[in-house]
Amino acid sequence: MSKLQNVWVFSDNPSRLPELIAGAGQLGEQVSALVLGSQQQVDQALALGAHKVYHLGEKPAERIVEDYADTLMAILGETSDRSLVLLAATRRCKALAAKLGNRLSGAVFNDASEIRCEADAIVAKHMVYGGLALGEEKLTSKITLVTLASGTFEPAAEGAAQGEVLTLPFVEPKTAIKCIERRAKEGEGVDLSRAKRVVGVGSGIVSQENLKQAEALAGLLGAEMGCSRPIAETEKWMERERYIGVSGVMLKPELYLAVGISGQIQHMVGVNGAQTIIAINKDKNAPIFQYADYGLVGDTTKVIPALVAALKG
Repeated sequence: MSKLQNVWVFSDNPSRLPELIAGAGQLGEQVSALVLGSQQQVDQALALGAHKVYHLGEKPAERIVEDYADTLMAILGETSDRSLVLLAATRRCKALAAKLGNRLSGAVFNDASEIRCEADAIVAKHMVYGGLALGEEKLTSKITLVTLASGTFEPAAEGAAQGEVLTLPFVEPKTAIKCIERRAKEGEGVDLSRAKRVVGVGSGIVSQENLKQAEALAGLLGAEMGCSRPIAETEKWMERERYIGVSGVMLKPELYLAVGISGQIQHMVGVNGAQTIIAINKDKNAPIFQYADYGLVGDTTKVIPALVAALKG
């Protein structure tokens, strides 16, 4: 695999920085981190192995991430060699990548699950056809912007900081969008993609009362709660951030316990990175059992309370 001279990284979510820097280190000779945040986050980027850190300062509450496009253009626009910008696959970063791609005449590729450098192109893969297949594209523009799906690379470990820090002043855009008000949303900040254990519930949970039993089970297992699409979008029993699947969250936990989930492909795409899958479903022919490492055929309204009682001892 070829390596680029320089790979840039940017994330509006500091928790994604270790993985982005690790990926950049595998794809490029030099890692340049564009850090929007505190001095502590600058120090973290250096400790993770960034060779250069461009500090954009701390973001005022009324400013949105996309308005840093002109600021990043000031440095990315000067790049003479073929280069790559890795961003976290968040909504804000995808919007920023689109603006930068337009201004830099660069290719933009979203939700990459695999990426490599060749002599004349960046080759990236992501899921297509509702998760039924992986699509591969060759990106040959001088500068390429890729939003990286969580779990693509193992996060870098912190070590001795040896990089250089530079300040990148904010460039006010001609037409800025100002955030007038923020309202907290229930479940905001949930990051299932980083959970080691997840209990996922589907329509087979039947009622909200049974959902409480599943939540109790998750608590005893030290697991986060997730759900299938109907639970979040039809029943609205859980937050949208907890929906697992091809258009929701993609998981890579050590353990995934599926409770009352049939196992349609759109859901299973979101959990196929789990090390161990355990399924509980009353339908012995449910597709979930084709993917599960362990399966239990039984009524979830009886099985879950029994498991809770057993774990409580």
